[in-house]
Amino acid sequence: MLVSLVLLLLGALAAVVAPRLVSRADWPEREPVVALWVWQCVVASVLLCFALSMIFSAAAAWQFVRGHVFAGAPHGVVEAYALGANEPWSAVLAVILACGGLWTGAMLTREIHRTQVRRRRRRTDLLVRSPLLPGEDPGGEPLVVLEGERPDAWWLPGTAPQLVITTAALRRLKGRQLDAVLAHEQGHAQARHDWLLHCSAALANGFPQIPVFAAFRDEMHRLVELAADDVASKRFGRRTIALALVELNEERGVFGPCPTTDTQLPHRVNRLLTPAPRLTAGRKLRLTAAAALVPLVPLLVAFVPALRALG
Repeated sequence: MLVSLVLLLLGALAAVVAPRLVSRADWPEREPVVALWVWQCVVASVLLCFALSMIFSAAAAWQFVRGHVFAGAPHGVVEAYALGANEPWSAVLAVILACGGLWTGAMLTREIHRTQVRRRRRRTDLLVRSPLLPGEDPGGEPLVVLEGERPDAWWLPGTAPQLVITTAALRRLKGRQLDAVLAHEQGHAQARHDWLLHCSAALANGFPQIPVFAAFRDEMHRLVELAADDVASKRFGRRTIALALVELNEERGVFGPCPTTDTQLPHRVNRLLTPAPRLTAGRKLRLTAAAALVPLVPLLVAFVPALRALG
């Protein structure tokens, strides 16, 4: 039971402290891909803490679960965990954590369902505005051009991702700016950023009181755009993608002293035009490796009694 409580406290501590630590760092905007990886590892470690706490609590409360969890383990290992000493509290904690796991699955299922409904609606609307010609397959073309007075471009994720762009955007984008916009959207598609957004939204909507999940959702929306900007800038230059963002959004009141819509766009443009120094390859490697070790901490805590008993 002690291991279960330690894992629960470790998960709660990480859920509160991790967002503050990452938000104070100065490197995530300089290396958004590394920051995406760090956030995923942090959230995975929190979820792993809660899952392992549930397993050990259930093993302490019910002999049936204990027999499956410790099947084949030496008797000394089972005794090292002191299971069964607090059965009523163990059962309550196991049930609460199990309900949290079921609720997480339900939120993720709901988010996926809502996304599929929105995606079907948008594809239906796209077919109405841009009917298929004889012999064309739905979703067969990677680029769809729509008549429109408003410059716009967006990405439709799916098995065959499509970039939709309006004729007004084609008139506004100059030179290689269109290619930069295409590269930006392809960066989203290749990295499957839609799945990150779905998972983070499901966790944040299901557990709004847990700081790490709300921060995870907000940072995913911000970092995926920065990562896609970097993909486009590597191929076509920072100035090109920055000017493309300005051309697409200038008429929406985004830029100026009182932005009316997406307040991230001016920051993204400034980041592209005045880039901060990138991290060295060695530091990126150290950050990536350190983040990969974070989910191992709850596993180490879980196996400490067994290792001591066997040692």
